[in-house]
Amino acid sequence: MDAGLKRELEAKVYAGERLTREDGIALYESDDLAWLGRLAHHRRAERNGDRVMFNVNRHLNLTNVCSASCAYCSFQRKPGEKDAYTMRIDEAVRKAKEMEDEQLTELHIVNGLHPTLPWRYYPKVLRELKAALPRVKLKCFTATEVQWFEKISGRSADEILDELMDAGLESLTGGGAEIFDWEVRQHIVDHACHWEDWSRIHRLAHSKGMKTPSTMLYGHIEEPRHRVDHVLRLRELQDETGGFAVFIPLRYQHDFVDSADGKIRNRIQARTTMASPAESLKTFAVSRLLFDNVPHVKCFWVMHGLSVAQLSLNFGVDDLDGSVVEYKITHDADEYGTPNTMHREDLLHLIWDAGFRPVERNTRYEVVREYDAAPTLAQRRAEPQQVWAS
Repeated sequence: MDAGLKRELEAKVYAGERLTREDGIALYESDDLAWLGRLAHHRRAERNGDRVMFNVNRHLNLTNVCSASCAYCSFQRKPGEKDAYTMRIDEAVRKAKEMEDEQLTELHIVNGLHPTLPWRYYPKVLRELKAALPRVKLKCFTATEVQWFEKISGRSADEILDELMDAGLESLTGGGAEIFDWEVRQHIVDHACHWEDWSRIHRLAHSKGMKTPSTMLYGHIEEPRHRVDHVLRLRELQDETGGFAVFIPLRYQHDFVDSADGKIRNRIQARTTMASPAESLKTFAVSRLLFDNVPHVKCFWVMHGLSVAQLSLNFGVDDLDGSVVEYKITHDADEYGTPNTMHREDLLHLIWDAGFRPVERNTRYEVVREYDAAPTLAQRRAEPQQVWAS
Protein backbone atom coordinates (compact mmCIF):
# COMPACT_ATOMS: atom_id res chain seq x y z
CA MET A 1 0.00 0.00 0.00
CA ASP A 2 1.17 3.51 -0.81
CA ALA A 3 2.54 5.13 2.35
CA GLY A 4 0.45 8.25 1.82
CA LEU A 5 -2.75 6.25 1.50
CA LYS A 6 -1.80 4.30 4.60
CA ARG A 7 -1.42 7.50 6.61
CA GLU A 8 -4.72 8.80 5.22
CA LEU A 9 -6.63 5.66 6.18
CA GLU A 10 -5.09 5.59 9.64
CA ALA A 11 -6.02 9.24 10.18
CA LYS A 12 -9.64 8.53 9.17
CA VAL A 13 -9.87 5.62 11.60
CA TYR A 14 -8.44 7.57 14.52
CA ALA A 15 -10.68 10.54 13.72
CA GLY A 16 -13.72 8.24 13.73
CA GLU A 17 -14.61 8.97 10.10
CA ARG A 18 -16.71 6.53 8.10
CA LEU A 19 -14.69 4.51 5.58
CA THR A 20 -15.75 4.25 1.95
CA ARG A 21 -15.99 1.33 -0.47
CA GLU A 22 -12.60 2.34 -1.91
CA ASP A 23 -11.12 2.46 1.59
CA GLY A 24 -12.35 -1.07 2.30
CA ILE A 25 -10.83 -2.44 -0.88
CA ALA A 26 -7.55 -0.67 -0.11
CA LEU A 27 -7.47 -2.19 3.39
CA TYR A 28 -7.87 -5.69 1.93
CA GLU A 29 -4.95 -4.96 -0.43
CA SER A 30 -2.64 -4.17 2.48
CA ASP A 31 -0.25 -6.93 3.52
CA ASP A 32 0.57 -5.23 6.84
CA LEU A 33 -1.52 -7.46 9.10
CA ALA A 34 -0.16 -5.97 12.33
CA TRP A 35 -1.16 -2.47 11.17
CA LEU A 36 -4.67 -3.63 10.25
CA GLY A 37 -4.98 -5.33 13.62
CA ARG A 38 -3.91 -2.16 15.44
CA LEU A 39 -6.53 -0.07 13.64
CA ALA A 40 -9.30 -2.61 14.18
CA HIS A 41 -8.35 -3.10 17.82
CA HIS A 42 -8.48 0.65 18.35
CA ARG A 43 -12.01 0.75 16.94
CA ARG A 44 -13.01 -2.31 18.97
CA ALA A 45 -11.53 -0.94 22.21
CA GLU A 46 -13.33 2.38 21.74
CA ARG A 47 -16.63 0.48 21.63
CA ASN A 48 -16.08 -2.42 24.01
CA GLY A 49 -12.90 -1.87 26.00
CA ASP A 50 -11.22 -5.11 27.11
CA ARG A 51 -14.53 -7.01 27.31
CA VAL A 52 -15.12 -10.24 25.38
CA MET A 53 -18.67 -11.54 25.33
CA PHE A 54 -19.86 -15.14 25.23
CA ASN A 55 -22.99 -17.07 26.07
CA VAL A 56 -23.94 -20.57 27.16
CA ASN A 57 -25.87 -21.90 24.21
CA ARG A 58 -26.73 -25.06 22.37
CA HIS A 59 -27.08 -25.45 18.62
CA LEU A 60 -29.88 -27.67 17.36
CA ASN A 61 -30.36 -28.62 13.71
CA LEU A 62 -33.84 -30.13 13.62
CA THR A 63 -33.48 -31.53 10.11
CA ASN A 64 -30.79 -31.80 7.45
CA VAL A 65 -33.31 -32.60 4.71
CA CYS A 66 -33.24 -29.71 2.25
CA SER A 67 -34.86 -28.89 -1.05
CA ALA A 68 -31.84 -26.76 -2.00
CA SER A 69 -28.42 -28.01 -3.11
CA CYS A 70 -26.15 -25.05 -2.43
CA ALA A 71 -22.72 -25.56 -3.98
CA TYR A 72 -20.76 -25.00 -0.75
CA CYS A 73 -22.96 -27.02 1.64
CA SER A 74 -22.01 -30.39 3.13
CA PHE A 75 -24.94 -30.45 5.55
CA GLN A 76 -27.94 -30.92 3.26
CA ARG A 77 -29.45 -34.30 2.46
CA LYS A 78 -32.28 -35.33 0.16
CA PRO A 79 -35.29 -37.36 1.36
CA GLY A 80 -34.40 -41.04 1.58
CA GLU A 81 -30.63 -40.58 1.83
CA LYS A 82 -29.02 -42.84 4.40
CA ASP A 83 -28.10 -40.16 6.92
CA ALA A 84 -31.01 -37.79 6.32
CA TYR A 85 -32.87 -37.06 9.56
CA THR A 86 -35.72 -35.01 11.00
CA MET A 87 -36.15 -34.74 14.77
CA ARG A 88 -39.40 -35.43 16.48
CA ILE A 89 -40.40 -32.59 18.77
CA ASP A 90 -39.84 -34.67 21.91
CA GLU A 91 -36.35 -35.53 20.67
CA ALA A 92 -35.52 -31.84 20.19
CA VAL A 93 -36.74 -31.09 23.72
CA ARG A 94 -34.70 -33.95 25.17
CA LYS A 95 -31.52 -32.72 23.45
CA ALA A 96 -32.13 -29.16 24.61
CA LYS A 97 -32.66 -30.23 28.23
CA GLU A 98 -29.32 -32.06 28.30
CA MET A 99 -27.66 -28.72 29.13
CA GLU A 100 -30.20 -27.54 31.69
CA ASP A 101 -27.74 -28.00 34.56
CA GLU A 102 -25.19 -25.71 32.86
CA GLN A 103 -27.54 -22.72 33.12
CA LEU A 104 -28.19 -22.66 29.39
CA THR A 105 -29.40 -19.25 28.16
CA GLU A 106 -29.91 -19.77 24.41
CA LEU A 107 -30.99 -22.33 21.84
CA HIS A 108 -29.74 -21.66 18.31
CA ILE A 109 -31.79 -23.49 15.68
CA VAL A 110 -31.06 -23.66 11.92
CA ASN A 111 -32.39 -26.29 9.54
CA GLY A 112 -32.61 -27.45 5.98
CA LEU A 113 -35.56 -26.38 3.81
CA HIS A 114 -37.55 -29.57 4.31
CA PRO A 115 -39.79 -30.21 1.28
CA THR A 116 -42.66 -31.94 3.10
CA LEU A 117 -42.47 -30.94 6.78
CA PRO A 118 -45.59 -28.83 7.47
CA TRP A 119 -45.39 -25.22 8.61
CA ARG A 120 -47.21 -26.01 11.89
CA TYR A 121 -44.20 -28.12 13.02
CA TYR A 122 -42.05 -25.01 13.51
CA PRO A 123 -44.13 -22.90 15.91
CA LYS A 124 -45.09 -26.10 17.73
CA VAL A 125 -41.47 -27.08 18.37
CA LEU A 126 -40.75 -23.57 19.69
CA ARG A 127 -43.71 -23.75 22.07
CA GLU A 128 -42.59 -27.12 23.39
CA LEU A 129 -38.99 -25.95 23.84
CA LYS A 130 -40.12 -22.79 25.62
CA ALA A 131 -42.40 -24.77 27.91
CA ALA A 132 -39.55 -27.13 28.80
CA LEU A 133 -36.95 -24.38 29.22
CA PRO A 134 -38.85 -21.15 29.98
CA ARG A 135 -35.76 -19.08 30.81
CA VAL A 136 -33.90 -20.02 27.62
CA LYS A 137 -33.98 -17.58 24.69
CA LEU A 138 -34.84 -19.03 21.28
CA LYS A 139 -32.68 -17.78 18.39
CA CYS A 140 -34.07 -19.68 15.43
CA PHE A 141 -34.34 -19.80 11.66
CA THR A 142 -32.57 -17.92 8.91
CA ALA A 143 -34.27 -15.39 6.64
CA THR A 144 -34.05 -18.13 4.01
CA GLU A 145 -36.12 -20.40 6.24
CA VAL A 146 -38.68 -17.65 6.87
CA GLN A 147 -39.06 -17.16 3.13
CA TRP A 148 -39.49 -20.94 2.82
CA PHE A 149 -42.21 -20.79 5.48
CA GLU A 150 -43.95 -18.16 3.34
CA LYS A 151 -43.92 -20.61 0.46
CA ILE A 152 -45.19 -23.67 2.33
CA SER A 153 -47.76 -21.85 4.46
CA GLY A 154 -49.14 -19.26 2.07
CA ARG A 155 -48.69 -16.66 4.82
CA SER A 156 -46.67 -13.45 4.78
CA ALA A 157 -43.41 -13.05 6.67
CA ASP A 158 -45.21 -10.53 8.86
CA GLU A 159 -47.75 -13.16 9.97
CA ILE A 160 -45.07 -15.85 10.26
CA LEU A 161 -42.85 -13.76 12.53
CA ASP A 162 -45.81 -12.81 14.71
CA GLU A 163 -46.73 -16.47 15.22
CA LEU A 164 -43.14 -17.52 15.85
CA MET A 165 -42.67 -14.68 18.35
CA ASP A 166 -45.90 -15.71 20.08
CA ALA A 167 -44.40 -19.21 20.32
CA GLY A 168 -41.26 -17.83 21.99
CA LEU A 169 -38.93 -16.67 19.21
CA GLU A 170 -36.44 -14.10 20.50
CA SER A 171 -34.26 -13.59 17.42
CA LEU A 172 -33.66 -14.83 13.92
CA THR A 173 -30.24 -16.23 13.08
CA GLY A 174 -27.98 -14.51 10.56
CA GLY A 175 -27.58 -17.32 8.04
CA GLY A 176 -28.63 -17.37 4.42
CA ALA A 177 -26.48 -14.32 3.73
CA GLU A 178 -23.44 -16.02 2.12
CA ILE A 179 -22.24 -13.25 -0.26
CA PHE A 180 -24.96 -10.90 -1.47
CA ASP A 181 -23.40 -9.82 -4.77
CA TRP A 182 -25.15 -11.71 -7.59
CA GLU A 183 -21.87 -12.12 -9.48
CA VAL A 184 -20.85 -14.62 -6.81
CA ARG A 185 -24.19 -15.65 -5.38
CA GLN A 186 -25.52 -17.26 -8.55
CA HIS A 187 -22.66 -19.79 -8.40
CA ILE A 188 -22.96 -20.82 -4.75
CA VAL A 189 -26.63 -20.59 -3.71
CA ASP A 190 -29.53 -22.83 -4.72
CA HIS A 191 -32.44 -21.19 -2.94
CA ALA A 192 -34.67 -18.23 -3.73
CA CYS A 193 -33.74 -15.93 -0.84
CA HIS A 194 -31.32 -13.23 -1.98
CA TRP A 195 -30.47 -9.74 -0.75
CA GLU A 196 -33.91 -8.28 -1.44
CA ASP A 197 -35.73 -10.92 0.61
CA TRP A 198 -33.01 -11.38 3.23
CA SER A 199 -33.01 -7.65 3.97
CA ARG A 200 -36.82 -7.47 3.80
CA ILE A 201 -37.19 -10.16 6.47
CA HIS A 202 -34.53 -8.75 8.81
CA ARG A 203 -35.97 -5.25 8.37
CA LEU A 204 -39.35 -6.66 9.37
CA ALA A 205 -37.85 -8.47 12.38
CA HIS A 206 -36.16 -5.24 13.49
CA SER A 207 -39.48 -3.37 13.19
CA LYS A 208 -40.95 -5.90 15.65
CA GLY A 209 -38.23 -5.19 18.20
CA MET A 210 -35.87 -8.06 17.46
CA LYS A 211 -32.12 -7.69 17.57
CA THR A 212 -30.69 -10.04 14.94
CA PRO A 213 -27.21 -11.13 13.87
CA SER A 214 -25.76 -10.57 10.40
CA THR A 215 -23.24 -12.86 8.72
CA MET A 216 -20.94 -13.26 5.72
CA LEU A 217 -19.57 -16.53 4.35
CA TYR A 218 -16.06 -15.74 3.09
CA GLY A 219 -13.05 -17.53 1.66
CA HIS A 220 -14.52 -19.36 -1.34
CA ILE A 221 -14.90 -17.89 -4.86
CA GLU A 222 -15.56 -14.30 -3.82
CA GLU A 223 -13.02 -11.47 -4.05
CA PRO A 224 -12.33 -8.79 -1.43
CA ARG A 225 -14.51 -6.31 -3.32
CA HIS A 226 -17.47 -8.66 -2.84
CA ARG A 227 -16.82 -8.77 0.92
CA VAL A 228 -16.72 -4.97 1.01
CA ASP A 229 -19.98 -4.75 -0.95
CA HIS A 230 -21.60 -7.26 1.42
CA VAL A 231 -20.63 -5.31 4.53
CA LEU A 232 -21.71 -1.98 3.07
CA ARG A 233 -25.17 -3.33 2.25
CA LEU A 234 -25.50 -4.42 5.87
CA ARG A 235 -24.13 -1.09 7.11
CA GLU A 236 -26.73 0.80 5.09
CA LEU A 237 -29.53 -1.39 6.47
CA GLN A 238 -28.16 -0.85 9.98
CA ASP A 239 -28.28 2.92 9.39
CA GLU A 240 -31.97 2.46 8.64
CA THR A 241 -33.06 0.05 11.40
CA GLY A 242 -30.34 -0.21 14.04
CA GLY A 243 -31.44 -3.80 14.51
CA PHE A 244 -28.23 -5.76 14.01
CA ALA A 245 -26.54 -6.70 17.29
CA VAL A 246 -23.48 -8.37 15.79
CA PHE A 247 -21.64 -9.14 12.56
CA ILE A 248 -20.21 -12.65 12.12
CA PRO A 249 -17.71 -13.46 9.35
CA LEU A 250 -18.07 -17.23 8.77
CA ARG A 251 -15.18 -19.17 7.28
CA TYR A 252 -16.11 -21.38 4.32
CA GLN A 253 -15.23 -25.04 4.93
CA HIS A 254 -13.97 -27.75 2.62
CA ASP A 255 -15.64 -31.15 2.76
CA PHE A 256 -12.73 -33.06 4.31
CA VAL A 257 -14.78 -35.92 5.70
CA ASP A 258 -18.40 -36.41 4.88
CA SER A 259 -21.03 -38.95 5.77
CA ALA A 260 -20.79 -42.69 5.55
CA ASP A 261 -22.03 -42.62 1.96
CA GLY A 262 -18.74 -41.03 0.86
CA LYS A 263 -20.38 -38.29 -1.20
CA ILE A 264 -18.61 -34.97 -1.59
CA ARG A 265 -21.44 -32.46 -1.60
CA ASN A 266 -19.26 -29.36 -1.72
CA ARG A 267 -19.17 -28.74 -5.48
CA ILE A 268 -16.82 -25.76 -5.42
CA GLN A 269 -14.00 -27.08 -3.28
CA ALA A 270 -11.99 -28.30 -6.26
CA ARG A 271 -11.48 -24.67 -7.30
CA THR A 272 -11.20 -23.10 -3.87
CA THR A 273 -8.77 -22.92 -0.97
CA MET A 274 -10.01 -22.24 2.52
CA ALA A 275 -9.04 -18.91 4.04
CA SER A 276 -5.73 -18.99 5.90
CA PRO A 277 -5.54 -17.72 9.49
CA ALA A 278 -3.99 -14.49 8.21
CA GLU A 279 -6.83 -13.99 5.74
CA SER A 280 -9.36 -14.63 8.50
CA LEU A 281 -7.72 -12.06 10.77
CA LYS A 282 -7.64 -9.54 7.91
CA THR A 283 -11.36 -10.16 7.27
CA PHE A 284 -12.21 -9.58 10.92
CA ALA A 285 -10.15 -6.37 10.98
CA VAL A 286 -11.55 -4.87 7.79
CA SER A 287 -15.08 -5.84 8.80
CA ARG A 288 -14.73 -4.08 12.15
CA LEU A 289 -13.37 -0.96 10.47
CA LEU A 290 -16.03 -0.81 7.74
CA PHE A 291 -19.08 -1.89 9.76
CA ASP A 292 -18.83 1.08 12.10
CA ASN A 293 -22.44 1.05 13.30
CA VAL A 294 -22.73 -2.54 14.50
CA PRO A 295 -22.01 -2.96 18.22
CA HIS A 296 -20.18 -6.30 18.10
CA VAL A 297 -18.09 -8.50 15.81
CA LYS A 298 -18.05 -12.23 16.55
CA CYS A 299 -15.57 -15.00 15.83
CA PHE A 300 -17.52 -18.25 15.66
CA TRP A 301 -14.69 -20.37 17.06
CA VAL A 302 -16.07 -23.60 15.54
CA MET A 303 -15.24 -22.37 12.04
CA HIS A 304 -11.88 -20.77 12.84
CA GLY A 305 -10.20 -22.86 15.53
CA LEU A 306 -9.40 -21.80 19.07
CA SER A 307 -6.00 -20.22 18.39
CA VAL A 308 -7.35 -17.98 15.61
CA ALA A 309 -10.31 -17.16 17.86
CA GLN A 310 -7.93 -15.89 20.54
CA LEU A 311 -5.90 -13.90 18.01
CA SER A 312 -9.05 -12.41 16.53
CA LEU A 313 -9.64 -10.56 19.80
CA ASN A 314 -6.77 -8.29 18.74
CA PHE A 315 -8.26 -7.82 15.25
CA GLY A 316 -11.61 -6.23 16.03
CA VAL A 317 -13.50 -9.17 17.55
CA ASP A 318 -15.22 -8.84 20.94
CA ASP A 319 -17.51 -11.90 20.95
CA LEU A 320 -16.67 -15.63 20.83
CA ASP A 321 -20.19 -17.07 20.52
CA GLY A 322 -20.72 -19.75 23.16
CA SER A 323 -20.60 -23.34 24.26
CA VAL A 324 -22.27 -24.56 20.99
CA VAL A 325 -22.34 -28.30 21.95
CA GLU A 326 -23.10 -29.55 18.46
CA TYR A 327 -22.79 -27.70 15.16
CA LYS A 328 -23.45 -30.22 12.44
CA ILE A 329 -23.31 -27.69 9.60
CA THR A 330 -19.56 -27.29 10.11
CA HIS A 331 -18.65 -30.58 11.71
CA ASP A 332 -20.33 -32.54 8.92
CA ALA A 333 -17.75 -30.95 6.63
CA ASP A 334 -14.44 -30.59 8.42
CA GLU A 335 -12.09 -32.61 10.56
CA TYR A 336 -9.49 -29.97 11.35
CA GLY A 337 -9.83 -30.08 15.10
CA THR A 338 -12.37 -27.79 16.72
CA PRO A 339 -14.16 -29.45 19.62
CA ASN A 340 -17.90 -29.98 19.64
CA THR A 341 -18.37 -28.32 22.98
CA MET A 342 -16.81 -25.52 25.04
CA HIS A 343 -18.19 -25.25 28.56
CA ARG A 344 -18.43 -21.98 30.49
CA GLU A 345 -15.12 -22.59 32.28
CA ASP A 346 -13.40 -23.38 28.97
CA LEU A 347 -14.59 -20.10 27.47
CA LEU A 348 -13.57 -18.13 30.53
CA HIS A 349 -10.03 -19.51 30.41
CA LEU A 350 -9.83 -19.05 26.63
CA ILE A 351 -10.64 -15.35 27.06
CA TRP A 352 -8.45 -14.83 30.13
CA ASP A 353 -5.55 -16.56 28.39
CA ALA A 354 -5.84 -14.03 25.54
CA GLY A 355 -5.63 -11.18 28.05
CA PHE A 356 -9.26 -10.01 28.07
CA ARG A 357 -12.17 -9.71 30.50
CA PRO A 358 -15.00 -12.26 29.99
CA VAL A 359 -18.59 -11.04 29.99
CA GLU A 360 -21.44 -13.54 29.81
CA ARG A 361 -24.38 -12.23 27.77
CA ASN A 362 -27.81 -13.26 26.62
CA THR A 363 -29.26 -13.33 23.10
CA ARG A 364 -29.96 -9.57 23.07
CA TYR A 365 -26.41 -8.83 24.26
CA GLU A 366 -27.59 -7.88 27.70
CA VAL A 367 -25.03 -8.66 30.41
CA VAL A 368 -25.71 -11.78 32.48
CA ARG A 369 -22.49 -11.67 34.48
CA GLU A 370 -19.17 -9.82 34.36
CA TYR A 371 -16.04 -11.70 35.39
CA ASP A 372 -12.68 -10.54 36.71
CA ALA A 373 -10.08 -9.09 34.38
CA ALA A 374 -7.40 -11.35 32.98
CA PRO A 375 -4.53 -12.20 35.34
CA THR A 376 -1.31 -10.28 34.79
CA LEU A 377 1.50 -11.78 32.76
CA ALA A 378 3.51 -12.32 35.95
CA GLN A 379 0.61 -14.22 37.53
CA ARG A 380 0.18 -16.38 34.44
CA ARG A 381 3.89 -17.21 34.32
CA ALA A 382 3.78 -18.36 37.92
CA GLU A 383 1.77 -21.48 37.09
CA PRO A 384 1.33 -23.81 34.10
CA GLN A 385 -1.14 -22.62 31.49
CA GLN A 386 -3.47 -24.59 29.25
CA VAL A 387 -2.41 -24.67 25.61
CA TRP A 388 -5.17 -24.19 23.03
CA ALA A 389 -3.77 -26.22 20.16
CA SER A 390 -6.72 -26.37 17.76
